[in-house]
Amino acid sequence: MVCNIIQNNLLLFTDMMEGIVIGGLLLGAVSSLHCAGMCGPLILSLPIQQYSRSGQVTAMLLYNGGRVVTYTAMGLLFGIAGRHIYLAGFQQWLSIFTGIIVLVLASRYFLHKHIGVPVWAQSFYAKVLQWMHRFINLQSNAGYLLLGMMNGLLPCGMVYLALAGALSNTGIIQSGLFMFAFGTGTLPVMLTLSLYRVKMNMQVRLQFKQLLPYITAAMGIILILRGMNLGIPFISPVLAGAPSESVSCH
Repeated sequence: MVCNIIQNNLLLFTDMMEGIVIGGLLLGAVSSLHCAGMCGPLILSLPIQQYSRSGQVTAMLLYNGGRVVTYTAMGLLFGIAGRHIYLAGFQQWLSIFTGIIVLVLASRYFLHKHIGVPVWAQSFYAKVLQWMHRFINLQSNAGYLLLGMMNGLLPCGMVYLALAGALSNTGIIQSGLFMFAFGTGTLPVMLTLSLYRVKMNMQVRLQFKQLLPYITAAMGIILILRGMNLGIPFISPVLAGAPSESVSCH
């Protein structure tokens, strides 16, 4: 009987981790369309033309890998907060509340067509831009890695959505894994954009930007459904309740 319990728990854990990875990859893949439109000019301005082809590939892998490192680190930090909320027994309500907030933000975009960076965050982002300018002048492998890590801190609605998803997970590792998968999901489009110097006109960039409120609304609905414990795989799995006390078996 004990073996059956262990086996069932392992299957549940495997399914949960699979759902986290798939969800993060899908969100990252969809987000990359928006990222290509918003961050495309920055990537195309990076001074890599003087390098050999292998040097360009290395620089862009380090740059984009830096973004993934930052996303993963933020996922772990948000996972710490989510874990405390889970242990307090408020995980379902947090997911529903976060979903409502996300829907409110989406509705604001539909009404006003723009959501600016909050005033309290503008000074922080100004510092990030200063560090990015410093790292881009290094023109070294370390500089591109650090530049990518700083890029991961720039204001981005899709990253905020991913962090909301990370916060709704029950464990620190799960949250970090979700953000790692999210960053990995953005790599195909972003690497193609940077290595093949794909240029997008303003019309295409605006079309990608218009996707944001719809993706935001969809994410808000998924977060609400997730908190409702409907038993729908990947969309609304049954969230485990907070552990009350440990049980020892002999």
